Amino acid sequence: MLSRYLLLFIMTVPFQAAAETGKPGYLPPPAVISTESTLQMMGGLLLVLALIGGITWLLRRFSLIPATSASIVKVIAATGVGQRERVVVVEIDSTWLVLGVAPGRVSKLHAMIKPAAETSDPILQGSSAVVFAEQLNQSIKKENA
Repeated sequence: MLSRYLLLFIMTVPFQAAAETGKPGYLPPPAVISTESTLQMMGGLLLVLALIGGITWLLRRFSLIPATSASIVKVIAATGVGQRERVVVVEIDSTWLVLGVAPGRVSKLHAMIKPAAETSDPILQGSSAVVFAEQLNQSIKKENA
């Protein structure tokens, strides 16, 4: 009986050793974080940052971003009249100056007092806002009833 158990033990030992070995054609998967993937990610990030910087520069270059100014001098309007010449309306305190601006030269074309704000528009806007608020309240009351 002992010989049977010994024979069974000898027959099972080689199979366990063969079961623990890996497959001959198995290749482990590539690393998730590699030098190539890191460089590709950094290149993409730099490209996006360069794109944001370029768009910002273009917007500033062509005056599409309004410049906020807390000083006494404010540019009200500007328009080009030539390739390098512009007409600019500047507000200083309560005076508007119309200036001609060319490379290396600024000349005053006209000066006037700042125009008073029209009072008719805010009143009309205010009354239309009141009418809208009343209609909104009425429609809300109808839905709740």
